[in-house]
Amino acid sequence: MVAQLGLISFSSSSCFKTHPFSFTKHNSSSIPTMAALSDDPIREWILSEGKATNITRISPIGGGCINLANRYDTDAGSFFVKTNRNIGPSMFEGEALGLSAMYETRSIRVPRPFKFGALPTGGSYIIMEYIEFGSSRGDQSLLGKKLAEMHKAAKSGNGFGFHVDNTIGSTPQSNTWTSDWIQFYAEHRLGYQLKLAREQFGDSTIHEKGQRLVKNIGSLFENVVIEPCLLHGDLWSGNICSDKNGQPVILDPACYYGHNEAEFGMSWCAGFGGSFYSAYFEVMPKQPGFEKRRDLYMLYHYLNHYNLFGSGYRPSAMSIIDDYLRMLNA
Repeated sequence: MVAQLGLISFSSSSCFKTHPFSFTKHNSSSIPTMAALSDDPIREWILSEGKATNITRISPIGGGCINLANRYDTDAGSFFVKTNRNIGPSMFEGEALGLSAMYETRSIRVPRPFKFGALPTGGSYIIMEYIEFGSSRGDQSLLGKKLAEMHKAAKSGNGFGFHVDNTIGSTPQSNTWTSDWIQFYAEHRLGYQLKLAREQFGDSTIHEKGQRLVKNIGSLFENVVIEPCLLHGDLWSGNICSDKNGQPVILDPACYYGHNEAEFGMSWCAGFGGSFYSAYFEVMPKQPGFEKRRDLYMLYHYLNHYNLFGSGYRPSAMSIIDDYLRMLNA
């Protein structure tokens, strides 16, 4: 779905590979001349709706492998800009809508996004608030509390899914609205990843066993009240930080409305401790059988890592599937 250019409120992160623009003189020795103003929608927005009259510096940020990221310093403050020369605006539309939805909860902090759109030379961009990060990831208990407040505040009346499809890493993530959570998770999360593993690697074993599991997960949700909560969707350590005041900040979402427990699917590389869970469950009480479902939600992300990065993640995914098949006698 190609996004229409427009003003919205969203955010993003700085963990992307960056590339500096070439610099030339233009009111300041540190301002890059990319193109005429009318051919540069980023600069055009900053110097109009962004309320700036002068861009003083553009500097690369972070390092990654999907997008380029730059900090734009201006006389009206700083902006964070991501660009991708190969992908159209639909990817940034998904990010923008997710960040906007999280921002509107007024709970946990996310960088506020402002605009996304197409680049005249091909590719796309997103402009966001620039957040000064602190020196640590911040207080674990405060992170748990704020995350739970977001889950509690934002519910969907459309069921499980999201307004647009988006990506988890670079993997497409289908968010077709579905009234039943078990059906949504079975089809649009586990089922898709299993199909991808078979198509990419010819892995009929993990596909067949995974499908057996998918057909038998219903009993793991007995006596559980499942509401469609707004989820960040990709909450690992690289997407968690704090601002200079120690408030938690979450970045680079793969948002959708789902079972709140699915938010912990990346806990194997998120570093959540006891204080995080204690604070979280004070706001969002723990549901019966939480421990039995925890690995089911990790499985989606292990499968995605298998599909993105190769066979090193297969044993973890296979172990989870085998353990559940034994537990469920499936």
